[in-house]
Amino acid sequence: MTDPPSGTVTFLFTDIEGSTRLLQELGDEYASVLAGHRELLRAIFGEHGGYEVDTQGDAFVVAFARARDAVAAAADVQRATATDNIRVRIGIHSAEAIATDEGYVGLGVHRAARVCAAAHGGQVVLSQTTYVLLQETPLEGVELRDLGKHRLKDLTQAQRLYQLLVPNLEAEFPPLRSLGNRPTNLPLQPTALVGREREIDQVAGLLRQSDIRLVTLTGPGGTGKTRLAAQAAAELLDDFSDGVFFVGLAAVADPDLIVPTIAQTLGVREASVRSLPEALRDYVRERELLLVLDNFEHLLDGAPAVGELVADAGRVKVLATSRGALHLAAEHVYPVPPLDTPDGHLDVERLLRVESVALFVSRARAVRPAFTLTEENAPAVAGICKTLDGLPLALELAAARVTVLPPAALLDRLDDRFRLLTGGPRDAPVRHQALRTAIDWSYDLLAPGEQALFARLSVFAGTCTVEAAEDVLGEDAVEVLSSLIDKSLVRLEGTDQAPRFRMLRTIREYALERLHETGEEHIVSDRHLAHYLRLAERAYPERLQRREEARAELKVELDNLRAAADWAAETDAGRELELVGALAWFWILDTTITEAEERLSAALARRGGPSLARARAYYFSGNAAASRGNVAESLPFFEAALAAYRELGDERDVSLALEGLGMTYTKTATRSLPSGTSGRASTSARESSRPPL
Repeated sequence: MTDPPSGTVTFLFTDIEGSTRLLQELGDEYASVLAGHRELLRAIFGEHGGYEVDTQGDAFVVAFARARDAVAAAADVQRATATDNIRVRIGIHSAEAIATDEGYVGLGVHRAARVCAAAHGGQVVLSQTTYVLLQETPLEGVELRDLGKHRLKDLTQAQRLYQLLVPNLEAEFPPLRSLGNRPTNLPLQPTALVGREREIDQVAGLLRQSDIRLVTLTGPGGTGKTRLAAQAAAELLDDFSDGVFFVGLAAVADPDLIVPTIAQTLGVREASVRSLPEALRDYVRERELLLVLDNFEHLLDGAPAVGELVADAGRVKVLATSRGALHLAAEHVYPVPPLDTPDGHLDVERLLRVESVALFVSRARAVRPAFTLTEENAPAVAGICKTLDGLPLALELAAARVTVLPPAALLDRLDDRFRLLTGGPRDAPVRHQALRTAIDWSYDLLAPGEQALFARLSVFAGTCTVEAAEDVLGEDAVEVLSSLIDKSLVRLEGTDQAPRFRMLRTIREYALERLHETGEEHIVSDRHLAHYLRLAERAYPERLQRREEARAELKVELDNLRAAADWAAETDAGRELELVGALAWFWILDTTITEAEERLSAALARRGGPSLARARAYYFSGNAAASRGNVAESLPFFEAALAAYRELGDERDVSLALEGLGMTYTKTATRSLPSGTSGRASTSARESSRPPL
């Protein structure tokens, strides 16, 4: 094929598995073996009408006009290489793509590469899109095996994949190299990443260097640090045998909670014989892990704890995102640049290869599928990208408006907004002003009712459910949430069964300012507190019968529970004690005993709240002290709890307090055993004698 196919194109990616090992084994002979391999594959692709898009090292990228031809070529490659030392993996995906002089433009090319990366040597894997097209013109002599749904390294929704089965050839392979088959919690992304190939390669390359242990991605809000970090981490899944884990810090207000948050993500718990930092260091010391610490900029005082963790664990590396450096000895700072913007006059095809333009067009098509970059609107789109300095968040906010404003009108509106901001501080970064302009402008496009709910939504720390939004914001919450998602001011996360909503940190900060301006901050925060107090009270009795379900429900709300407790501490001592008393069992089990003790102590010291809340606070203060092995401290708390529960006449809680006292006295007796008593037995007694939660 002399001309590249256009429209719906089927892309075929090949790669040699273990090429580095093969090079070491063959030495000087490798070059001739690779040349023969290339000649063989080129002949096969040519026979089936393939257009060679690119060749890098041992990899091919080939485009086909028909899915049937691509699959037939892959089958022939399998047959031709079945007896060779070279094991070729192949990924095939079909998508709409635009051919240019320099290759193809479109996310389909990247998806095909991800499909290939999931396969093993000797295996051919197809996307569902290619599978559907193949059904229109079936290929004789081969079968397709459904491999189920898999999340690929582009971090988007799971995709169904299929394996090509050729008679008499290998058909059984290990599980695909997909996210579901790797130890990771990397978050699902609502859209595919556009651009950033250079930055991804550079960041991943840094973390593959043995002498680099900590890399910090820096840059102003809206540059896409989080998305870049997540994608670079996905590329490194095969490099860290014990996993890659994402630790979100945006909603963590206290630097002392960095270590507990990391520990919670990894499932590490403290014990009576060692503190949580010690337990975390013991856990990671023998593991090969990559930790992604996202949104660190407001917790810089806690950075030394991360430095100590990295220094103590020889095979643990950290990828952090922050608006500024962490200033640690082991740190390698990587400033994240804005996306490339157009330079001079470019035709449509060349513009589509500019990262900022590609992002704008991709997001515009998401809200208006018919949107196309044309000779007429290209200058305006290029102007938008330059005016917004290639900042991803600003571009996404702008692209969301093409449903009501054409690019030329968008550009004019941005121009007006820039003039309004020229009176700001001269030392403020221009890009930061551009981002704020984009948010100002998006806010102004909201209806008055939407503006009010947008500001109120900022009261939620982290994510929230539909029910929480309705409870705190009012009955119009669902409709307004839908509108705010459409306008890129709120993100939909979670699952179809349990959707959750989140504001980006930068947007939430903006919305909090608006909330303060409205004078409704106290009212909305009180509603937020009331909602999470009801949630805590609902979970409290369930801790005895449905503990794991209750813990799971509270875990996803931890940021909001902390925010509610902090607000209560400022404004309402009574409700603070109620909330802390209802949540103390959860804090002891799922955050840290230290946090539970500090919140309980502060709430009790304010001497507010109903008798039941105070009784609970005494009981769990005793429980926390006993869990640490502080018998002398726990006894007065259990005695106070017992007296309070007896006064309230609650027999079940009286029995719990008595059991706590009994276990505490047992610990006292165990510690006073004669010296000849078995140390193992006394340790066992201590471990099994924690009072019930």
